[in-house]
Amino acid sequence: MTDYGHPVEFGVFLPPGAAEFATTLRLAQAADGLGLELVSIQDHPYNAANLDTWTSLSVIGALTTNVRVFPNVANLPLRPPAMLARAAASLDVVTGGRVELGLGAGAFWDAIGAMGGPRRTPPESVEALEEAITVIRSLWTPGRGVRFEGRHYSVDGARPGPFPAHDIGIWVGAYKKRMLQLTGRKADGWLPSSPYAPTQQLKAMNAIIDEAAVEAGRSPKDIRRIYNIGTEFTADQLAELALHDGMSGFVLMVNTDDELRHFAEEVAPAVREMVQKERDSRPLWDESTRPKGPAPEAGAVYTASGRALGRQLIGVHDHLREELTKVRAIVGQVADGVLDVGAARSEINTMTMRQNNWTMGAYCESYCRLVTIHHTLEDTSLYPQLREGDPRLGPVLDRLTEEHQVIHEVLERLDAALVAAVAQPERITEVQKAVDQLADTLLSHLSYEEGELVEPMARIAYHH
Repeated sequence: MTDYGHPVEFGVFLPPGAAEFATTLRLAQAADGLGLELVSIQDHPYNAANLDTWTSLSVIGALTTNVRVFPNVANLPLRPPAMLARAAASLDVVTGGRVELGLGAGAFWDAIGAMGGPRRTPPESVEALEEAITVIRSLWTPGRGVRFEGRHYSVDGARPGPFPAHDIGIWVGAYKKRMLQLTGRKADGWLPSSPYAPTQQLKAMNAIIDEAAVEAGRSPKDIRRIYNIGTEFTADQLAELALHDGMSGFVLMVNTDDELRHFAEEVAPAVREMVQKERDSRPLWDESTRPKGPAPEAGAVYTASGRALGRQLIGVHDHLREELTKVRAIVGQVADGVLDVGAARSEINTMTMRQNNWTMGAYCESYCRLVTIHHTLEDTSLYPQLREGDPRLGPVLDRLTEEHQVIHEVLERLDAALVAAVAQPERITEVQKAVDQLADTLLSHLSYEEGELVEPMARIAYHH
């Protein structure tokens, strides 16, 4: 089973034809009003019957409010990456952060050639796409002039900017092994279409992406999986794909209002409910799989400063436990009608557990501000020093880092539940459920961290 835990999103893949744009725009606005998250249009610039994709997306972006728009997928050989970076960032700014970038290596080379584009072999097209991703991200990153010299693309001192309003995802349309490996190494998302990537092939294709991600030092969770589908898919099938094949976005190739309404009002809510119910029933981690650190050795030397650091770790943990008790009390007050949901959210967001950057996975910044040994830990993190002092702790530290990310996600879900309860107070039960989940994960994690780290903290020397 593979479930990367991403929120499940839904969208539409709309007709690109010039004669159909009135329908395309109406469907995009309907998707926006019906609560879908994504609107996309294919990009075949050599097709004279189609409108230019970026022009169409710009109009759709201007006339919608919530949906994110993206090319599905942009034809790289006919769209130089430096200009593609500027176009995507510009539209992201104009729409307030509602653009993603679907990107493809190209196909239909005779048609591309007829438009003056390059004719590339499969290996060349993969190489060009990797270079393009480098160029695009460089131009989205503040700094000095960008210089990059590749076989297919180069920039010589180009100034970065404009900068996107949010972190635009680069979602790659990939099917063959080299492209899937590139997706795992470099992309933010995978964007296959069901006619070319049937459901029975997804598991093997995901495995290639995941292996490449791990080899590149990334987590497979770093890559979203967005699936272009036809109307034949049922809610049960999509829920199965989300829970067992890692697909967390479903984009319907739609042509009519009835198809769109059925998808938005019946299929999407049913899938969301099934996925959430299954996820809620699972433990967020299996405690039996936690690695154990080395056993204490006879004759080990423990320093006074190391023992003090261990005591302070426990002290910080006790503070977090006290905060958890406060969170329970605050939510109880909301449920009893004593406290406003907005006030509760504000109070929780000021707590150490919410301010703490759990995603750092490095006995984190907020902790370090509370711990002082000869004023040396202010700008350092403990985990790298523990790893250096005793490499046998590596698996434990890796697991603790993973659990930090899970706790971060649990806190985000709690905040989302509070936001939902502001508009719909009856959803306070979802907040209570999120708090119970926070208690389970946080208390378990703190106990594990203390059990595995207090002893080595007392015997490992720290850099001054």
